Amino acid sequence: MTILTPNSPTAELQALDAAHHMHPFTQGVELAEKGARIITRADGCWLTDSDGNRILDGMAGLWCVNIGYGRTELADAAHRQMLDLPFYNTFFQTSHVPALNLAAKLAELAPVDLNHVFFAGSGSEANDTNLRMVRTYWQEKGQPERQVIISRWNAYHGSSVGSGSLGGMKGMHAQGGMPIPGIHHIDQPHWWAEGGYSTPEAFGLERAQALETAILEIGPEKVAAFIAEPVQGAGGVIIPPDTYWPEIQRIVDKYDILLIADEVICGFGRTGNWFGSETFGIKPDIMTVAKGLSSGYQPIGASIVSDKVASVIGNTEFNHGYTYSGHPVACAVALENLRILEEEGIVERVRNETAPYLKERFESLADHPLVGEVKIVGMMGSLALTPDKATRAAFAADAGTAGFICRERCFANNLIMRHVGDRMVISPPLVISKEEIDTLVTRARLSLDEALERLQKDGLMQAAPA
Repeated sequence: MTILTPNSPTAELQALDAAHHMHPFTQGVELAEKGARIITRADGCWLTDSDGNRILDGMAGLWCVNIGYGRTELADAAHRQMLDLPFYNTFFQTSHVPALNLAAKLAELAPVDLNHVFFAGSGSEANDTNLRMVRTYWQEKGQPERQVIISRWNAYHGSSVGSGSLGGMKGMHAQGGMPIPGIHHIDQPHWWAEGGYSTPEAFGLERAQALETAILEIGPEKVAAFIAEPVQGAGGVIIPPDTYWPEIQRIVDKYDILLIADEVICGFGRTGNWFGSETFGIKPDIMTVAKGLSSGYQPIGASIVSDKVASVIGNTEFNHGYTYSGHPVACAVALENLRILEEEGIVERVRNETAPYLKERFESLADHPLVGEVKIVGMMGSLALTPDKATRAAFAADAGTAGFICRERCFANNLIMRHVGDRMVISPPLVISKEEIDTLVTRARLSLDEALERLQKDGLMQAAPA
């Protein structure tokens, strides 16, 4: 076969992609007709496609390229490790230096008593690990009936059968026999869409107290854990009201329920602290990490586990693991990524300089006729699109129609801004400059203008019945 290169004609690249490559979360026939956008290289916060367009990446890849593209230090770390030890497993009572160093570093960075690390290849794998770990924990504690894990609708915890079941994405549950037994979902703290006439504060308490209601309905003696993202990322950057997390913490403490904080998106500086748990005052028993752990340069995930849980799991043979758990190259790259984040003060710069500037500039979009709400924390934010600001109305058209139109205008204007239903979300690299933030907001406003024009032209600025 002929091997194509990044310099091959776009049409040839698209044809080969359509012929053989199956994309995640994509209707393949539709994409084959349209043609994928082929990304050929990247540097800093910018992508270049096969037609030579420079695109500002407002999503840090997939919420993950925290230190930006093109850091040669990470390539050098991978090269050195491949020469020394390209692979060895951590089964059969063996270990290697990158894994033990990374585990120790994560224990140092993590809050409270999270001092133990079980490695995986992704956030999905890590949440599958968590599912088995919390059930094994209670079994070893002599309470094997504690099997149920409570999660939230519209949460995202991965796309494997186990992690996809933990998540609350109904579109995912419609395929493949999910959710598996023993998973219970409660409503999300999404005030804009579901708060009705409540204040955000009252609504936050109400949605947190839904956890206690569920625990009592199921039976506290049957509930193993509650899992949640500090901020629902893939759900649309849903930032809970201030009253939400303190009440959740009170409830899990009251009923001795294990708390899993899914930090796959929020971890490693995204919210302006090393972890979202610090931003929101959460004290988890287990944290799920991935994405920003290596800034996406290598696939790696992990469960960071408390002394309480690890001491119990350590007394039994935990029959669980992956070939690539603690892969030496991935661990070496992650360590170098953490060194850069720490030594260059990137998290502190986000918290003190660029996140406040992004907040100010991003919130300026609230005056746009199409924008009903702007929510932002650290380097993740969202815009709720609406045909009627005063009533927080949804569109009469199918959910996601307006968001998709806006996303397409962003693409046309060389800005990556994702749509989740009719919310537009951003999650730029943590190294984005103030000048690049200005460019992001300017292109976002232009795209909103063009989307509004299209919606008006097509008669889509109609509110759904109340």
